[in-house]
Amino acid sequence: MGNLNETEIDESRRTFLKVTALAGGGIAVGVFLPGAARLAEAAAPKPFAPNAWVRITSNNVVTIVADKSEMGQGVYTAMPMLVAEELDVDWSKIRIEQAVASPVYANPFLGAQATGGSTSVRSSYQRLREAGATARAMLVSAAARQWKVDAASLNTENGDVIGPNGKKATYGSLAAKAAALPVPKDVKLKDPGAFKLLGKPTKRLDTPMKTNGSAQFGLDVRVPGMLTAVIARSTIVNGALAGMDGDKAKAVKGVKHVLPVRTPFAEGVAVLADSFWTAKQGRDALNAKWSGNTALSTAGMQKDMLELLDSGKDAKTARKDGDVTAVQPAKTVEAVYEVPYLAHACMEPMNCIAWVKPNEVEIWAPTQAPGVNQFVAAQMSGMKPEQIKVHTTFLGGGFGRRFAQDFLMEAIQLSKATHAPVKVVYTREDDTKGYHYRPMAICKMTGGLDADGNPVMIKARTVCESLSVGTGAEPALIKDGIDSTSVEGLANMAYAVPNINVDWVKYSPGIRTWFWRSVGNSQNYFFTESFIDEMAHAAGKDPYEFRRALLAKQPRHKGVLELAAQKAGWGTPPPSGRARGIAVAESFGSYIAEVAEVSLENGKPRVHRVVVAADVGTTVNPDTIAAQMESGVVYGLTAALYGKITFKDGQVEQSNFNDYPMLRMNEMPKIEVHIVPSKEAPGGVGEPGTPPIAPAVANALFALTGKRARSLPITI
Repeated sequence: MGNLNETEIDESRRTFLKVTALAGGGIAVGVFLPGAARLAEAAAPKPFAPNAWVRITSNNVVTIVADKSEMGQGVYTAMPMLVAEELDVDWSKIRIEQAVASPVYANPFLGAQATGGSTSVRSSYQRLREAGATARAMLVSAAARQWKVDAASLNTENGDVIGPNGKKATYGSLAAKAAALPVPKDVKLKDPGAFKLLGKPTKRLDTPMKTNGSAQFGLDVRVPGMLTAVIARSTIVNGALAGMDGDKAKAVKGVKHVLPVRTPFAEGVAVLADSFWTAKQGRDALNAKWSGNTALSTAGMQKDMLELLDSGKDAKTARKDGDVTAVQPAKTVEAVYEVPYLAHACMEPMNCIAWVKPNEVEIWAPTQAPGVNQFVAAQMSGMKPEQIKVHTTFLGGGFGRRFAQDFLMEAIQLSKATHAPVKVVYTREDDTKGYHYRPMAICKMTGGLDADGNPVMIKARTVCESLSVGTGAEPALIKDGIDSTSVEGLANMAYAVPNINVDWVKYSPGIRTWFWRSVGNSQNYFFTESFIDEMAHAAGKDPYEFRRALLAKQPRHKGVLELAAQKAGWGTPPPSGRARGIAVAESFGSYIAEVAEVSLENGKPRVHRVVVAADVGTTVNPDTIAAQMESGVVYGLTAALYGKITFKDGQVEQSNFNDYPMLRMNEMPKIEVHIVPSKEAPGGVGEPGTPPIAPAVANALFALTGKRARSLPITI
């Protein structure tokens, strides 16, 4: 890296003004992009950087900036593919760089620079293609001026501009001239029929880094003079410190400080030392004691929720089609379903480094929300957002957990107190007991069938916490008193039933809940798809054909349902001792159907095969789509078979993988993914594979045993 000088700083400001003009959409013109100049290659002090995602130096190095967090979902490949397709650059020669935190990278779907909600491709498809096309247009214009020809007579290929007579100029040789040109307001994008990258299976660019050890995760980061903090947090929900032995903690060799720490998430005592292990030993020596509501228990919460389910007290109506009370069905079907609290169980526990300096704050974190981190750090430090530098590392799993700010807040507090860089590290037990859970939920569903077995009514009532309260997302997610995350997957059921009523009862036991992979869809499609299966059997109809008839006017739902059934061999006998179950779900703009083939081994469910049909709209990288569907299935299957956070005496009972187990390699089913060709707008792929798997497995087990699994994790 070269040293900064005033010329480079001024140039980066000029470049960023071009960027803001190109980005539009509410980005404030005149905001300085921190660090843009120092990203320049030493060999090219004035890179061609027409926008925030492309940089080309005179030595022909093309750098594409990834503005989303890479947590295993493939954005380090998908985002560059969008730029590179329109830029016409040699894919094998590009470099990838993680974006700094800046308003220019704000996710238009989320309102901040963040990765979540399965929005990465959806929010970037147009603007990143435009970024690549803009750079290409300027390079072509530079070549046209240099050769004194019409720009329309020129083509591009693999990082070269090609003239009418085969004359070539590399992008690097044109970079300086292109940088002096005005940024075009409108650019023509490629016809999809001309795509060379998009829609084609493409090897991931982060794989070599992750296999050769060069990839840097949050836990890998070391900063000179850094202290490591391990924090004793209340073991009782919303508890308070009742006692500790700070002297014993300080007596541990290497312990430097014992300090209080408090965030809106938890109260705690931090032990800071010269290493993680020393800090942990110091925390153990604290012997912290906590007081609080020790009466809180899962059994008590279940009782309260069932009472609310029956009474409907303060229920809010999320959907009302027709009049369910006026229907007199020939047959009534009723069922109550239940799901527990769930932890995210990221393989890399939470961590964050913060260094509060006199005039800036520097942060290193595996975070899903660098833009939110920047805002929170500015508020806590009293500095301006542009004084906050966020270095986003690779994430060892996210699943929504790393959207939270608890680990950041603690690191900033402790850095301010010690005037040193501080790395906060959660142990596995800290995170499992960390109260950022998918809500527990109970749902009662009632359906009516006419004499021909056609559904004439569905009534659903769900009781659970409001996931959105306290997240800062209330204005976007809560309307008319209804939290959309609490009813998604229920209120938007696509089946053609003339009378539907869905209501929600808010339950507030005081436990911190948080966004979990696929959010409310994760529990509500278990309710919906299990109940549709029950109605099909009550009607004496095949569950697939029953769904198919009800989705006749929903072509995308029906399309994935038919494809999954066909590929799974629905209607043909499964292998001996096995049965199949099916489920379909729409979430995050994508439509997914899954067929699970299940048996019982030693009295426990064993999933042998899962067939996935996915309509995710226009595709970027089919390999990534397949991988994310597989990942979603594994994540949802883990929850369906094992996942459960329970409370007793005011405390979480689970602590680590010994009592909060994950699906193991030897339990992994064969997963087949079939992608529906589509010209629709891109949908999400990170989360939609999760919701259908639990009901598909439960439905298969009923077909196998005649017993219904109405609660998770599944027990037969």
